[in-house]
Amino acid sequence: MKDWKQVTVYTDGACRGNPGRGGYGVVLKYGRHRKELSAGFRRTTNNRMELLAAVVALESLKEPCAVTLYSDSRYLVNAVTRHWLQFWQRNGWKKADKQPVVNVDLWQRYLAAAAPHRLELLWLKGHAGQLENTRCDQLATRAADGGEWNEDDGFSG
Repeated sequence: MKDWKQVTVYTDGACRGNPGRGGYGVVLKYGRHRKELSAGFRRTTNNRMELLAAVVALESLKEPCAVTLYSDSRYLVNAVTRHWLQFWQRNGWKKADKQPVVNVDLWQRYLAAAAPHRLELLWLKGHAGQLENTRCDQLATRAADGGEWNEDDGFSG
């Protein structure tokens, strides 16, 4: 049986306007190691930044790991834990009301990034004083406000 590295991840997204300037923040922890990631985007949405934070965190892992990922995004956590994501994928990226799923580009990246890992996705209340969530919020808002913005090529709106 594989001896999986235990990695804890915290993520957050921020947006100034929705849509507007946005950013994400990530804190990864493995043993005594810690890594922070963030980036800002010229025009995006809060949900895209919440989802992109999780994608970037998982894509940054260099080998399969046992990951506990904490997010304050119900959009992200519910889509995965309530199996909406599986339903959308099976139904050609259409929701139950037959409308197209938004952010398909990021959901597809999420699925690919999550595949090699044993992943537990947990919701935590944002802005409630949890140290790492607060740090992620700082990283995300700093990136959104920073002036060095990327283009969110998947955003249309």
